[in-house]
Amino acid sequence: MNYSFEYIDIILLAMIAGFIFLRLRGILGKKTGFEGKIPTEIKKEFQKLNIKSKIKSENFDEETQKDFLKGAKIAYETIIIDFSDSDNELTTSEPLLSKKIYDQFREALSDRKIKGHFAEITFIGIKSALIKNHKKVEDNFEVTVDFVSEIITCIKDKDKKIISGNSEKIKIVYDTWVFAKDAKSSNPNWLLIDTIT
Repeated sequence: MNYSFEYIDIILLAMIAGFIFLRLRGILGKKTGFEGKIPTEIKKEFQKLNIKSKIKSENFDEETQKDFLKGAKIAYETIIIDFSDSDNELTTSEPLLSKKIYDQFREALSDRKIKGHFAEITFIGIKSALIKNHKKVEDNFEVTVDFVSEIITCIKDKDKKIISGNSEKIKIVYDTWVFAKDAKSSNPNWLLIDTIT
């Protein structure tokens, strides 16, 4: 009888461990541009953030910054992965991009397609994301974020020959992105309006 209880305990522990593993894998797992689009639910998390009143009152406190950075990280990863997708479309990240940035990215993708090149990007993760500044510019609230990420990236030609980058080496990438939203609008969506190199 004691053995039966031991087997039940083992089975229960295995089920709990499996559940925890799947949850961690879903949250921390490595994503690449070839694993498909990021689910719409995740993409919408950044769009739901509404901190307009806190910026307006110059109360962009630590808690608010923490919430904003959570969404900014999701947006950053979504855009990087979408840009690396082999379908040369920006369907997932389009709602996160201003017209200016969307047009720039589409032009880069079009140029890549014409040359017969394609990108292989494995997004390892974000090492850090820090708010550089936040301000109101005319009718927009703007937040500038410095990202440091780890990415494996290379560009291949139509014969799958590497013409730049390294398919096995992790590269540290430094990006400064500017997010903004209309101060007069009740729409909570933030858009990427600039990338600073």
